[in-house]
Amino acid sequence: MAMLALLPTTDPHIYVSAPAQLPTACYGNSPSQFPSSNMFAAAGEGIWDNGAACGRQYLVRCISAAVPRTCRPDQIIQVRIVDRAQTSRSRPSSNGATVVLSSTAFGSIADPSARLINVEFQQV
Repeated sequence: MAMLALLPTTDPHIYVSAPAQLPTACYGNSPSQFPSSNMFAAAGEGIWDNGAACGRQYLVRCISAAVPRTCRPDQIIQVRIVDRAQTSRSRPSSNGATVVLSSTAFGSIADPSARLINVEFQQV
């Protein structure tokens, strides 16, 4: 098994949970945009890149939260960007979120009852 090193970013990046909503800024009303694993996300303005973020994949790991033991230890997920957080129908629970994870993705790395978590992430 290969080791994966995710580098922390210099700014805190907060991820929030949201369900799938159509249409999306990337792919409109096409339901085929959502991976069958439901591991997808909406890009915040910091990574939106004028729409170039659409389809990008990121490795994401929860590193901390306001409530202790919110993060699931040693869990790294891969998500696909399918929407823009600022204009998505599933609004972020915090303005300025770097990415809005699907409920499935969020629950894979953190306690689903949490609203905000800090993460490390890397584009793949």
